[in-house]
Amino acid sequence: MRKLRFAVLFLILLMIPFVAKAESKKINVYIFRGEGCPHCEEALEFFDSLEKDEEYSKYYNLVKYEVWNNKDNAKLMEEVAKAYDEEASGVPYIIIGEKTYSGYSSASDDEIKEAIKTAYNDKEYKDIVKEVKEGTFKSDKDSLPVVPIIIISVVAVAVIILLVVFTKED
Repeated sequence: MRKLRFAVLFLILLMIPFVAKAESKKINVYIFRGEGCPHCEEALEFFDSLEKDEEYSKYYNLVKYEVWNNKDNAKLMEEVAKAYDEEASGVPYIIIGEKTYSGYSSASDDEIKEAIKTAYNDKEYKDIVKEVKEGTFKSDKDSLPVVPIIIISVVAVAVIILLVVFTKED
């Protein structure tokens, strides 16, 4: 009986990280822009207004990269576009989760707002720009499904521990 209680307690403790809901963090919204670009300025004004909006300010951080005068930022923009399997044809180039916008028009404000909410609520949100910048980006085609591997590993360890516990004599 003691072994059974230990085994149940062990399994419950083992599953806590999977059951506990992690606190949601803000996502990063990226804008690659050109100094003096009027469309970039309009986009920045739009994002400034969103940052003052209580509903949207809790969803994201705006990360800005100037690309016309900064070669490193321009190279990063090209690498990010390549990661999205597209060409960055101009500025502003806006990245929100899996969505990209080349250029800006106020007609896309509602779509951008929806993209922010969608990325924020996406449990599998991936910050591709950050990964590209850190050199850790791997396309989904190349990567293995991490969550199933972790779950299988945890279950295997639990089974081994339970076998050891139940095969020992008191």
